[in-house]
Amino acid sequence: MVIEHNLKIHNSHSGEKEKFETIHPNFVGMYVCGPTVYSYVHLGNVRTFMSFDVVYRYLKHLGYKVRYVRNITDVGHLESDADEGEDKISKKARLEELEPMEIVQQYTIDFHNVLAQFNNLPPNVEPTATGHLIEQIEIIKRILDNGFAYESNGSIYFDVKKYNESHTYGELSKRDIEDLISNTRTLDGQSEKRNPQDFALWKKASPEHIMRWPSPWSDGFPGWHLECTVMSTKYLGETFDIHGGGMDLKFPHHECEIAQAKGANGHAPVRYWMHANMLTMNGQKMSKSTGNTILPSELFSGNNDFFEKGFDPMVIRFFMLQAHYRSVLDLSNDAVLASEKGYLKLMQAMKDLKEVKTSDKSSVDINAWVKECYAKMDDDFNTPMLIAQLFEAVKIINLLKEGKEQISQEDKSLFEEKLTAFVEDILGLKPMEATTDSTQLDTAVNLLIDIRKKARDNKDWATSDEIRDKLAEGGIQLKDGKDGTSYSIN
Repeated sequence: MVIEHNLKIHNSHSGEKEKFETIHPNFVGMYVCGPTVYSYVHLGNVRTFMSFDVVYRYLKHLGYKVRYVRNITDVGHLESDADEGEDKISKKARLEELEPMEIVQQYTIDFHNVLAQFNNLPPNVEPTATGHLIEQIEIIKRILDNGFAYESNGSIYFDVKKYNESHTYGELSKRDIEDLISNTRTLDGQSEKRNPQDFALWKKASPEHIMRWPSPWSDGFPGWHLECTVMSTKYLGETFDIHGGGMDLKFPHHECEIAQAKGANGHAPVRYWMHANMLTMNGQKMSKSTGNTILPSELFSGNNDFFEKGFDPMVIRFFMLQAHYRSVLDLSNDAVLASEKGYLKLMQAMKDLKEVKTSDKSSVDINAWVKECYAKMDDDFNTPMLIAQLFEAVKIINLLKEGKEQISQEDKSLFEEKLTAFVEDILGLKPMEATTDSTQLDTAVNLLIDIRKKARDNKDWATSDEIRDKLAEGGIQLKDGKDGTSYSIN
């Protein structure tokens, strides 16, 4: 079947959904800001990377050749993402008495391992900031030559007021530069800047600063914002299709990226800006300082104070995709328990479809269901609405199993193909790996099924019904058939 697609993406720059049109035919260049690797990956960051994993998967599914670039920031940007303070990676290295690159390696490996557990596809290119220092120095020279930066005491700063004479600083975040200037007091340590809004392209390293490199201006290190401008445009061109990241990066990070690219190249770097919203826990912002935070490993193992048990990574992935990437999502014990039931129900339905018998004709319209699934994803990657459509499929499968609807072999093949595509290829969900817990559950339920069968053989209907009803209360549905009794988890 042929589907006409009209993919629309919410562009943070315009604030509207826009029809997606690529710069180059059938090719998508996509850049997503990666982690600064000085600690274990945060669940909120996981949500962002998962959101863009789905974008990547869907674009590939539609037949685009996608070059997905996601960087590793291995030069720690400074405290509070400012131009002052201590480098985050150097600080961690000092505290743990390790070389900075040991810290980088340790947490990069953790980052990759965690995303692999969530079944995220790796990007096509994963550049590092330290691997692109020459390019960063060269782009600083261009910005200086174009009059949008200045040197001060061996550091190079972007001149926001000068830039704003011919461009608009604040175009992405909708901030007024004049308001920013009038409402900002000069802080200690900012005296070498002409204006507080100016941001560092290159910082001269203080004597105690570990991570430093030579440049025409000083021994120092690049500004955080500059790294992404260099790495995105090197691998995707001076203008590319999609730039993604968390909502918290819109200002100042992405705003500065636009200014740097225009300051160096004279034109906008990105067609569509996409921003994923934040993850909260129990109705509050996740924060180390308040203790309202949890690592992915703690969520998987159940070794934490917030959840009654551990959860499979696929359950957490399903939970996260039940909210639109632009909406705030709240993580809680009850919400994840509900998602676990839904996930297991969907996985069971996929198994059940394989066992459905076919007939000469269909009484269900699979083509209409497929079109609706694509329509949801074409509407700014609306995963919660797609999941609602997947549960329409669960209803159809249950009716087919019960013989209340019929399906032809041709339609069944299409149904299986598209259900697998939407669940596994696009949403990135897969069946849970067999664990000791699931094996024990299988053994226990099958024992109860045997006891119930003996009760039924002895016409002990009270015991038979009690076993069935008690299991149902726990979310386990017994199904009696001509080949015996099976069970599914609701």
